[in-house]
Amino acid sequence: MKQALAMIETVGFVAAMEAADAAMKAASVEVLGWKKVGSGLVAVFFSGDVASAKAAVEAAAEAAGKIGKVVAVDVIARPHDDLAKLADLFA
Repeated sequence: MKQALAMIETVGFVAAMEAADAAMKAASVEVLGWKKVGSGLVAVFFSGDVASAKAAVEAAAEAAGKIGKVVAVDVIARPHDDLAKLADLFA
C-alpha cells in the first residue's frame, strides 16, 4: 500500500455514512470499505495521499460529530503492507 490510510470510527451507521460523504466531498480519497466493529461502532476506511487523507478525516469528523458521536480518527501516512492482512480491506 503506497497511499495513506485514513480511518474514522463512529457510533452508528448513519454517522458513518455522513462521515464518508463529507470525506469524499472534501478531498480526493477512495473509500476502501467499512466494518461493523461491535457495540454500535462503525469504522470507515479511506486511502489517498497524506494531505488528502488528513483533510478527508477532518471533514468526516466534523460532519459526523454534528449528527452523532465520533469515537476515533486516525491517519497512517505509510501503512505497512502487512496491515492489509489485519484490516482485510485491501487487495
